Amino acid sequence: MEALRLILLYVHLIGFALLLGGAIAQYVTGRLRINAAMLWGAIIQILTGIGLSAPLRDGDEPAPAKLVTKLVLALLIFVMVFFSRKRESVNRGHFLAIVGLTLVNAAVAVFWR
Repeated sequence: MEALRLILLYVHLIGFALLLGGAIAQYVTGRLRINAAMLWGAIIQILTGIGLSAPLRDGDEPAPAKLVTKLVLALLIFVMVFFSRKRESVNRGHFLAIVGLTLVNAAVAVFWR
């Protein structure tokens, strides 16, 4: 079971890299829009996050409040990305909110023990 958890964690980190990397790439170009990397990153984050929340460890499970917080943040990110994906340009505040929520979600994962 530990191998499965580690594979899920690895894919989860790839999803994070796609989401944040895609957003930074768009921000640097100056054209704020949702790209395919951001969409796939958000999808991967949701699916692998659900898989990681399953009880795969021996008694060392994360707190339910942490899991709910991360799920709510991930769903917010996904909704913001999904419904804006076909726009030619996204509002700067909306785009920066996606980046900010992505970073907050990572911070919750790292610092909430």
